[in-house]
Amino acid sequence: MSAKRGSQKAESDNVFGHRRKQPKMFRAGLYARVSTNDQQTLPMQSRAMREYAVRRGWTIALQVREVNSGAMRREAREKVLEAARRREIDIVLVWRLDRWGRSVTDLLATLQEFEHLGVGFVSLTEALDLTTPAGRAMAGLLAIFAEFEREILRERTRAGLAHARQNGKRLGRPITAGLKEAEIRKLDRSGAAKAEIARRLGIGRTSVRRILGRPAGRRG
Repeated sequence: MSAKRGSQKAESDNVFGHRRKQPKMFRAGLYARVSTNDQQTLPMQSRAMREYAVRRGWTIALQVREVNSGAMRREAREKVLEAARRREIDIVLVWRLDRWGRSVTDLLATLQEFEHLGVGFVSLTEALDLTTPAGRAMAGLLAIFAEFEREILRERTRAGLAHARQNGKRLGRPITAGLKEAEIRKLDRSGAAKAEIARRLGIGRTSVRRILGRPAGRRG
């Protein structure tokens, strides 16, 4: 009887003389992040993502948590990116898009890198799944928003420069140490140390050494 069942299983694994491919077991990397003042939601994020990965039949190959503000360097996120680059994971699962991306532009850049690497991306809260056609269409909308965000930043920069000019502020590079050469040499002749000269004039010690190391009156 067992031999017959084994024969039936062998037949079911073959379709028209070809061995049926077994479904691929995807390896998921889970990323959870909270701000310093919102740490109580971290276990909830992690639990929800683990349950989702199990329902999808994924193997959890990597799970990282991060507690910091949005502006800080996210070392745990870098671990996920490095795992994707080394092809150690097939899917990146996050709780929410703003938990992953610092901005729309940053989010789009990482999504494009995942696409290039052949790594999927799923955001649980927004039900965004870039392994599906609908998810990829949404990624196209993100590209539009990213360009919109960059244009807003450019407009703000131009407006800020125009406002500064109207108020008579000097734009461009700050005054260089070379314009303080006379003061540097005067202090040097008085016996002041290079570190003291730099401190008094608010310039770098390297600039002081460079100026004193060349003939007086020579620029460059």
